[in-house]
Amino acid sequence: MTVESAGGPPGIGEELLLRRRFGGADIPRLRVLVEGCAALSGLPEPRRGDFVVAVDAVAGNVVQHAGGYGVLVLARTPEELECRVTDRGPGFTEDVIPDLAPGLNGACRGRGLWLTRLITDRLTIARGPVGSTVAFAMKLR
Repeated sequence: MTVESAGGPPGIGEELLLRRRFGGADIPRLRVLVEGCAALSGLPEPRRGDFVVAVDAVAGNVVQHAGGYGVLVLARTPEELECRVTDRGPGFTEDVIPDLAPGLNGACRGRGLWLTRLITDRLTIARGPVGSTVAFAMKLR
């Protein structure tokens, strides 16, 4: 896992906490780093554990479905903790997320994104010219 520069200024009112390029072998360490940043940001348990589960699900998707490597950016605003994960895979949109729990409606894919949508306060997916960015956030209060 390598530390990367922020690649530009954070958004207005946003504090950059972490920016890492990761692959499959880096995910356990990434979970620990995100949990520490979430704790320091004031995200209480059990929401903090849910946030780490969401990070694990989205990062795992990058490794499994989008070329094996991605970039995670963790930022804090006064209201929320946000994670953005960008990959260089084929790209996708939110319509890959099943409406019902995967398996109940015949879908066998989309479990990680479905779970992330369920346990976070906000989830967006932006398809870029190459790859996609999954952003999710939890309110700090």
